[in-house]
Amino acid sequence: MSFYASVKHAHVAFAALTAGLFLARGFLAAARPAALGQRWLRVAPHLVDTALLACGAMLAWLAPFKPATSPWLAAKLVAVLAYIGFGIVALKPGRPAPLRATAFACALATLGYIAAVAVGKSPLPF
Repeated sequence: MSFYASVKHAHVAFAALTAGLFLARGFLAAARPAALGQRWLRVAPHLVDTALLACGAMLAWLAPFKPATSPWLAAKLVAVLAYIGFGIVALKPGRPAPLRATAFACALATLGYIAAVAVGKSPLPF
């Protein structure tokens, strides 16, 4: 297996782990908010997201794809920023429950879009 393929597999694995952690934290925020105070639940997502970002940066450096010349990659990067924004609103305590639930649903939909764009290499994958 090539180095590029290894980094790509790691990127996909970290993306799946990020999605799973976000899903778990979202359900905990709704059902047992106090559980989110556990140290590992505050630290693990940052470690996983940092590894995901590092793999993504490595892929961008290794691959011929660049945001300026690959519309799908530019769309994916914008969607990642939207996901971060929705995730902050969804998991931040003190916000109204309906707003948090809506932001959580939007974040999950954005994750689905990001995955579809990555697989289909098209900014309009559906």
